[in-house]
Amino acid sequence: MAKQSPRVEAFGTVDEANAAIGLARLHTEGEADAMLARIQNELFDLGADLCTPEEGRRAPRDQKLGALRIVAAQVLRLEREIDRMNATLRPLDSFILPGGTPAAAHLHLARTVTRRAERLVCVLAAEERVTPRRSNI
Repeated sequence: MAKQSPRVEAFGTVDEANAAIGLARLHTEGEADAMLARIQNELFDLGADLCTPEEGRRAPRDQKLGALRIVAAQVLRLEREIDRMNATLRPLDSFILPGGTPAAAHLHLARTVTRRAERLVCVLAAEERVTPRRSNI
């Protein structure tokens, strides 16, 4: 697989997002840190999922598929966590400048890298299937 392929760009940027979250975690604790740790673990799963093209996921009928995959339950849990956090916030009426605390600054960086990863996965998905057919995602 070429280093400049959309697949490599996508999983490389997911890895970069994971590293940015790791920097933020140097400044978090408690529930926020635990949630970020879960997200980091799932980003590793996502990277593994993305680096294995669908045709590489097939295994003989008597064997389990070995590649890690993101499953619908992971996506739903993350969406519920986002909804729970957003429920405590006032509606935004202006843009927020990145910064504030060290944790906030690093999380803003992680957000932008994650958004780039999302765009790259969409580019990849426009060219080829990125999740197995049996997935509900």
